[in-house]
Amino acid sequence: MAKLYGCQTDNLKEYMGVGVPPADYDDYWARAREELDRVSLVYKLVKGDFVTRSCDAYDLYFTGVGGAKVHCQFLKPKNIPMGTKFPAVALFHGYWTNCGDWTGKLGYIAEGFCVLAMDVRGQGGESQDIGIYKGNTQSGHIIRGVESDSPDDLFYRNVYLDTAQCIRILASMDFVDANNIFATGASQGGALTVVCASLSPQLKAAAPMYPFLCDFRGIYQNNFKCDSYEEITWYFRQRDPMHLKEDAFFERLGYIDLKNLTKYIKCDILWFTALMDKVCPPFSQMAAYNHIISHKDIVYFPEYQHEYLPYAGDIILKYFIEQLDQ
Repeated sequence: MAKLYGCQTDNLKEYMGVGVPPADYDDYWARAREELDRVSLVYKLVKGDFVTRSCDAYDLYFTGVGGAKVHCQFLKPKNIPMGTKFPAVALFHGYWTNCGDWTGKLGYIAEGFCVLAMDVRGQGGESQDIGIYKGNTQSGHIIRGVESDSPDDLFYRNVYLDTAQCIRILASMDFVDANNIFATGASQGGALTVVCASLSPQLKAAAPMYPFLCDFRGIYQNNFKCDSYEEITWYFRQRDPMHLKEDAFFERLGYIDLKNLTKYIKCDILWFTALMDKVCPPFSQMAAYNHIISHKDIVYFPEYQHEYLPYAGDIILKYFIEQLDQ
């Protein structure tokens, strides 16, 4: 059987990743949820400059954990009759980019969904990164906060909480059906979709595509070299060349490793993995997928890498529509 970046293809469904969660992992995320509970769900809508006959488009702003201003695109069908409630979908974007074109959301609008697309803090959109980080912040966001006194200072911790706040905001809207909220995204967006499902028990279903941020120590031990995870190598070169702090480093990253978070998922999951992915290797994704205990299905693309997956968008939209009837 062909080897797939450190994991035999016939063992993908059994691979659970390298390492265990930090001892206080459950307390860590319980405390984070409590902090999120104290954050206001008040948001501001600013009419966007995108004009279409099918929907109203807005820039939506809310204040996230830690006081950062978070920006989203928000679209809703035009002329909503009084009392009508629509399903909604949250969209999450890839690493370093932003929530993208308005037109990319119109397929959901055509099927009667409201759409919220979040800009990740400090990346290519308008959302603020107001964190203060100790140590190396030269390359990438994975290691930001890894040397701080508290794991609460990890960059991705608050981004993860932003995803859950998006779902809470959608559920608070009087024209959104709180029982039919979904999430999807690819790469970093796939990771944030998984996170959103882990931290948002009210989510109906989620469809992550080749998610990032899985199995950090497995990635490193399999000598996986790619720009997406290069900051781990750079960390050791610059901050710990003899690996004296390796165990502490990976223990700290364990708080934001998806393979540890997916046990919290309660909703249905439709997962997409490209088996030739050289950016987010399949074994790392399966380390997270295999810890999910809710109903789940996976779609493999054997000849595809970290790229556009044909028909995946069609499958996801059909899947969400079918979920509305359940």
